[in-house]
Amino acid sequence: MLFSFLAAASAALPAADGIWAQIVADVSHLFSGDGSAWFAFGQVLLIDIVLAGDNAIVIGALAAGLPADQRKKVILIGIIAALVLRIGFALIVTQLLQIVGLVFAGGLLLLWVAWKMYRELRPAGAGNAGSPEVEGDEHSGVKPAKSFASAAWAVAIADVSMSLDNVLAVAGAARDHPGILMIGLVFAVALMGIAANLIAKYIERYRWIAWIGLLVIVYVAGSMIYTGITDQEVGLMTLFG
Repeated sequence: MLFSFLAAASAALPAADGIWAQIVADVSHLFSGDGSAWFAFGQVLLIDIVLAGDNAIVIGALAAGLPADQRKKVILIGIIAALVLRIGFALIVTQLLQIVGLVFAGGLLLLWVAWKMYRELRPAGAGNAGSPEVEGDEHSGVKPAKSFASAAWAVAIADVSMSLDNVLAVAGAARDHPGILMIGLVFAVALMGIAANLIAKYIERYRWIAWIGLLVIVYVAGSMIYTGITDQEVGLMTLFG
């Protein structure tokens, strides 16, 4: 078992070196004033900010119907699960996007995410009382779970969907800058772990931030769909060439 572990670790070193080289290269592009790098970086930051707040609101709303001690546990479980899932999806997404047709499918998935986000941004009905830990979740339109088990399960399912959405959106925005994708992952993890509640509060107060984020996600989705059709390596047209 020890030899297997050492072999796996040594095999991972070149990949880690490659990731670090990509990060250094893209950071140098940012400092050199590369317009495309800055455009990708801006999209990544805005997507991470908006989706971190959206995730916090959904998790808080699902936990809202529980007693205080259970509510805090569910919210903590949700945040930790979101962090782990983001890391896991980010490690494989660059490989997945090399498969013919998956960029196109990812674009369609992001359009569905944009539709869900649009529905959430519209004025909701009475909603629920919300959770004191997360501001803004009382207007989410999400029904709170009735037990700790059902809340934890609902949060786990929501985390899988939201984490995949986040990583796909960031990967689509930073497709030509893999180093910026990794920087975006670190930023997303920091936001979910530290500032998700604060972001949720300000997104609820200043709804225009979320609307701009929605437009960015629609743009990224459209770009992924176009690339997923026309790209010479992974586009659907290669299947008919």
